[in-house]
Amino acid sequence: MRLLNDVLTELTAQHADAPAVGDAGGVLTYRELGDSAADFGTAADEWWRSGVPRGAGAPVEGRVRAGIHAANSAAYVVAYAGLLRAGMVPLLLDPALGAAELAVIATDCGIDLFVSDRPLPAGLPVTATTRIGDMRLTALPAVPDRPALLDTTEVCRFTSGSTGSPRCIEFSGTAVLAAARAWREATEMSAGERVLCFAGLFNGLAFNTSLLASFLAGAALWVPSGLPSSGHVARFLRQVEPTRLTGFPALYESLLRREQPVPELAGLRSALSSAAPLSAGTAAELRRRHGLAVNDYYGVAEAGPLTYDPDPAPGRGLGYPLPGVEFAFGTPDHGATAVRVRSGSMGSRYLNAPGLLESRLDADGFYLTGDEGLIDEGRLVLRGRAGKGINIGGRKIDPAEVQQALGRCGASDALVLTTVKKNGDPMLAALVTGTAGVTEEELRARCLGLLAPYKVPERIFAVSRLPRGGAGKPRLGAAEALLTDLLRAPRDEASGRTSAPAEPS
Repeated sequence: MRLLNDVLTELTAQHADAPAVGDAGGVLTYRELGDSAADFGTAADEWWRSGVPRGAGAPVEGRVRAGIHAANSAAYVVAYAGLLRAGMVPLLLDPALGAAELAVIATDCGIDLFVSDRPLPAGLPVTATTRIGDMRLTALPAVPDRPALLDTTEVCRFTSGSTGSPRCIEFSGTAVLAAARAWREATEMSAGERVLCFAGLFNGLAFNTSLLASFLAGAALWVPSGLPSSGHVARFLRQVEPTRLTGFPALYESLLRREQPVPELAGLRSALSSAAPLSAGTAAELRRRHGLAVNDYYGVAEAGPLTYDPDPAPGRGLGYPLPGVEFAFGTPDHGATAVRVRSGSMGSRYLNAPGLLESRLDADGFYLTGDEGLIDEGRLVLRGRAGKGINIGGRKIDPAEVQQALGRCGASDALVLTTVKKNGDPMLAALVTGTAGVTEEELRARCLGLLAPYKVPERIFAVSRLPRGGAGKPRLGAAEALLTDLLRAPRDEASGRTSAPAEPS
């Protein structure tokens, strides 16, 4: 299917002379975006069909799968649209992922090539490379017996699960378009608006609310790269004068650390946050200092964007269901407050975990999110997380994946936890056993070879044993108490170890 390419082609013609996408290097009109995407797609297709990437006679089965491993930029949007134009399937990857993670994904998902804005991490098998504009294309060896894509799949995005490996969600063009249309309708996005998006385009927050939705409205999408420090954000606020701002909680927290006023915030129609709830204190202070009401949008990777509140306020939940979204609550196995959802923007399945997504759907097609909550006065209110995922600064982290990496780094047992630093920021930490003679810094360095930096625990403590119950399950209360004591204990800088207190029995 080529629905998304057809839609983008129509939109670039319809809004031809309006600004479409911008970054620090400049702005492309819709016509320029369409032309650049066509050029990229043609060049990518010709290079791939030349036989050079895989070598003469190498078998290529099905549509080409192209992993985009790049930071936000106008070139990213051009490459994404160009791959669709070429009939390839983009797989949107977190640019923080390292060589080991990319290698696993490439094998599990049968990726043919990577599109990147930088050299790929060392250690990946490479058969050929080329450049198209600002992007590198890197071909990989063919993966035998790779999982087949559904005929309807046009885009894939990734999420983490409790299995310890990223899951590749297949999306039909119909689902992607439904998500964008629902968001545009609910938020009344219109032509001439300027959307300033600091969330990575690989993430559902940006992908669902700020990419195709902006183009459907004829709005301009600005996608600066780099960390959302207060100075960086303020510069783009002055330059773009956006009507909408999209980012993770860290962006809004950085604005509060800025002593100077930010008058450009007054022109915002909407400020959107996601991936981790914005704290009530931060939300209240943003209102007091800047008159800014931030919307804690709720979405699920597998089900798309789900809620929006045109008049957000702290403590009033995560907004009203979007058009086409239905919530239900409770299951016999997960309690009365388990959140289930059905939408037109749902993923089809996990490419690399067949049957798993389907197992979370009930007979009526409602997806079990893993969250707990209810509808209060029409708004969704969450009461907690039923699953075991960890959220640090808006990044979702699978503790099982981190624990597996620590095992590969020499730990015989490991437990990954979250705690709060003195400044109130969340922190990822780990307790490990069996690492005698290895310093904390050495363990972290080894982990950096296997995991994206944001997944590596900021502190790793070696203990003689982990608090576990008779059935072998972690005793989280005891582990959290032990971690608190270890964080308070003096650290021997020469050995890189913390003096361990008596461990809970």
